[in-house]
Amino acid sequence: MELSEAMRTTGTCRHYSDEPVPDKVLYDAFDVARFGPQGGNRQPVRWIVVRDEAKKKALADLYLPYWEAYYAAISDGTKDVGAVPKTIRSANEFAHNLASVPVLIVVVAELAGLHPTDAELDRLSVVGGASIYPTMQNLCLALREQGVASAVTTLLCHEEPAVNELLGIPEGYLTAAHIAVGYPRDHFPTKLTRSPVEDIVSIDEFDAPMFR
Repeated sequence: MELSEAMRTTGTCRHYSDEPVPDKVLYDAFDVARFGPQGGNRQPVRWIVVRDEAKKKALADLYLPYWEAYYAAISDGTKDVGAVPKTIRSANEFAHNLASVPVLIVVVAELAGLHPTDAELDRLSVVGGASIYPTMQNLCLALREQGVASAVTTLLCHEEPAVNELLGIPEGYLTAAHIAVGYPRDHFPTKLTRSPVEDIVSIDEFDAPMFR
């Protein structure tokens, strides 16, 4: 598979078959993912593969209340996420069936390995994620190459202390995301909807489109 095809078709999968994902498939994906860029080559990312049914259910039980609150806000018009109703329904089904996904991967990062140069700015600090999320996306792409789908969620990060206790994550680590992994029930997308290049790229100044 060409890299560009993998990048264009690695969407969020919300419906999975019950076919197990072999350890070899996961190993090969992790082997590629670890080469993602990170500050100072500190390699802060660790992965916890959760197959145990009881632990998957515990994670799903922690996840669902946050999804329900989010879903309720969308349903009553309090929150506008810009998604079409079909996508919202699909996400709701995903949330209620999270425990049945073949594999849940918890993305963990060592705090000492992050260098958030924006921590003192008067806004949300995001720079530390630059040493985490490229590696995570590498994993999703490496899985896609092998015909395995994924869905990244961060809602469970609300419950970091409970997740730490459940999975024995030591102090000094944060949970950056949780990834559902499995073979797709249906098929991979052939065309993801994204903003055109003309709308998102400027030159020299924010309001100067580079491409017209």
